[in-house]
Parts: sequence; structure tokens; C-alpha cells
Amino acid sequence: MVSRITKDTRLCISLSGRPSNIGTRFHNHLYEELGLDYIYKAFRPTDIEDAVAGIRGLGIRGAGVSMPFKEAVLPLVDVLHDSARAIESVNTIVNDDGILHAYNTDYQAVVDLLAEHAVDPALPVTVAGSGGMAKAVTAALRHSGFTSGTVVARNEATGRALAQKYGYTWRAEAADPAPGLLVNTTPLGMAGGGGDSEAMPFPADVVQSASAVFDVVAVPPDTPLVRTARQSGITTITGDEVIALQAALQFELYTGVRATPEQVRRASAYSRA
Repeated sequence: MVSRITKDTRLCISLSGRPSNIGTRFHNHLYEELGLDYIYKAFRPTDIEDAVAGIRGLGIRGAGVSMPFKEAVLPLVDVLHDSARAIESVNTIVNDDGILHAYNTDYQAVVDLLAEHAVDPALPVTVAGSGGMAKAVTAALRHSGFTSGTVVARNEATGRALAQKYGYTWRAEAADPAPGLLVNTTPLGMAGGGGDSEAMPFPADVVQSASAVFDVVAVPPDTPLVRTARQSGITTITGDEVIALQAALQFELYTGVRATPEQVRRASAYSRA
């Protein structure tokens, strides 16, 4: 982080129902390494409308937006860019002289990771969840060529709507999904998840027969779902990979500086140390 905070130091923040130090450490590490007069701080807002008004009123440069606020901020911003408009979910707000621009960098991170891990788009895919992250992931899957898919969500209204939007099917339970790509976008497996930290969204035998597993939970990166898949030698994509890529895109939006892949790797390692 900057060695001296002045009146000119630019503030970026995150808004989350469960703040962690990962994004804070990632961004502040890059600010320090690149000599940028910025500082980053995580918040747990009690009123999202007041929080977004504070971004505008205080001249806060940008904000990362996490669950459960990704959809709640939609009516509170001024400009929806394509990535946010397409999936009606926001994970990044950029303040340009009082005009709040909304983006979704999760979407691009998922697209890039699917390509990097060479996950075959011919595989059937099952997505657990129907919230803001599920929207980004499902859109990225469909646009990456995954045409056969199922959305598993107990909330029929949101689950069915998400599935229909991308030509997938909806199911209320995760029983007997096709043994292709399994994706978790729910909080199951998250540390501090109120008793769910050892839970999985899919039965163990289903996970063990999958071709690939993608878990967006970042804390910890080795969730029960990821551990079960790795023990069976299955290709895994983890939440810490997602958070590093999307954070790098956010960093560029906030600062106008594109970090190198090596700088991103160092910041990601530092964020999880």
C-alpha cells in the first residue's frame, strides 16, 4: 500500500456480505509494487443504497461488488456496460467524476479459465446455484460453446429463468447430473459459511465420475468439492483462480494500468498467504 496517505490518495473498496482480505491484499500489493497512490479497503455494508451513494458522494474511485449485492446495485448505477447488462449482475463499479459505471469481470475470468484449462465444450454442464455469480458463469459457459446444460436451484423462479435464458434445463435437486462439467456457484464449502464449510453441492459419487469440476468458492480454494475431484484425478478450476483474474481486470478499470501476468501471480500469492 502507499507509504503515505494524502488528500490525493484514491480510495477503492469492496462491498460484500462476507468480506475477506483476499481482494484487499491483492489490490494493495499491486498499488505498492507499481507505485500507485491508491488504497483499497473492504466493507460489509448494512445498507447497499447508502453504500453506493457514498461511492458517488465521497469520490471513491471504484468498488468490487460481491454476494449478496450483485443484483441489488443494478438500479443504483448510471451506466451498465455490456458485461453487466447481458447478465443483469454487477461485480465492479467505476466512478468517473460522479458517473457510476457497472461491469462484470467475473464473466471474462470464467471464459478465460475454461479456455486455459482446455475444458471440452462438448461436455454436458451442471451449474449449482442461480444467483449473481451463477448468471456470470452460465452466460460464460453458453458463450464458450457449452450448449447442453442444467441449472440446479431450489428457487424455481430464478433457476428456471436462468436456465431458459441460455437454453438449459432446470432442476430443483442435484440428483444424478450428467457426468460432465460440474460447477458450483453457491456458498457451499465456503469457510465461515454457517455450518456449510464441509458440504458439497453434488453427491460424492457424482463428483468422482465427472470430467471436470469448477468451484467459484475462493475461501478456501481447496473446498470439499475441489478436494474430492482432485483425489479422483479430475481437472479442477478453483475460486482463487477466478478471483485473481477478475481482480486483475478490476485493477485495470480502476487505475488504467494493466498488470503483467507475473505481477498478477505475485499479487494473488500474496493475497492468499
